[in-house]
Amino acid sequence: MHALLQLLAVDDAATEGKKVITGMLIVGLIFVSVIALGQTMHWLRHRRR
Repeated sequence: MHALLQLLAVDDAATEGKKVITGMLIVGLIFVSVIALGQTMHWLRHRRR
């Protein structure tokens, strides 16, 4: 059992935290880009009228 836990816990806490924060930043960037794209399309449709 201890060997299995050793295999799962390869990285230390700082590395795991860095991976989590990087993942959260990437997801946030995707959310912001989708919102910006939607707002730009809305603005362009409004401008065409």
